[in-house]
Amino acid sequence: MYTITKFCTASASITPKLPSSTYENPNHSHKPISRRHLLPALTLSISLTSQLNPFSVQVAGARGLFQMPPLRLSNRYYLVRAGESEYESFGIVNTNPVAKTSVDSGLSETGKKQTVTAAFKLKAMAACDRGCWIWPSITQRAYQAAEVIASVNGISRSYIVPEYSFLDARGLGSYEGKKLESVSDVYVSDGISPTIKPPPTDDGTPNESVADVFVRVTQLMSILETQYSEDTVIIVSPDSDNLSILQAGLIGLDLRRHRELSFAPGEVRFVDTSSIPTYKQPASAVYKCLNPPNCN
Repeated sequence: MYTITKFCTASASITPKLPSSTYENPNHSHKPISRRHLLPALTLSISLTSQLNPFSVQVAGARGLFQMPPLRLSNRYYLVRAGESEYESFGIVNTNPVAKTSVDSGLSETGKKQTVTAAFKLKAMAACDRGCWIWPSITQRAYQAAEVIASVNGISRSYIVPEYSFLDARGLGSYEGKKLESVSDVYVSDGISPTIKPPPTDDGTPNESVADVFVRVTQLMSILETQYSEDTVIIVSPDSDNLSILQAGLIGLDLRRHRELSFAPGEVRFVDTSSIPTYKQPASAVYKCLNPPNCN
């Protein structure tokens, strides 16, 4: 069983802890330091740091490789699906990454309203009261959603970190350009095995299985858990599958059942670390998995 509180990107640079206000030298002045004073100063700093926190090196090393489901999370996470896109408003599948920054991949009028609602829900949840980082896909609608979230919650745009590949919408192969209703066939296959891919196409659209997306979102979490500690991170995805597969991985749910966790456009969920349970085998004989969430 799992419990999750439900409410209806990548930078490799190391960033500082979120400040409550910006710390700057008002005079922009700097005191010079000679090289002969630099080494003793660094030695003293390292020595004091080790004395104050003797476990610092061990803790850094202990974080290790991120695995799903995690034993613990170092940060607080909110999962947000961007509002409806223009393509979605036309009822058309659009997952080719070539078009992810196009105007038609941006928010529709309905999507803008959904996104504003999501931003205010995050505010009501006090998501950014102590500061937050916003990681959106570079896909147009996800980045637009991130800007709205930042504005409503009083967060500087410098805390928006665009993600260039790990949060791309799931590539649906030959379903590209078809009616959204046709994608139901993909989810039938997902329920059989997470390794089944949609049929390929020759227009450059990826055809990704659940397992392919799982690898991407696990890599994303590995980056976030390494880069931040005791911070709040808002992940903004252009589609539902990234988030439902991520959430299934976090709670140890059989990946074939990720569709049960689907996100509506503009939906917000808080990932409660205390709700990551020991996996219990479903009663149904349809789902048999000895090593969740990696199930075939």
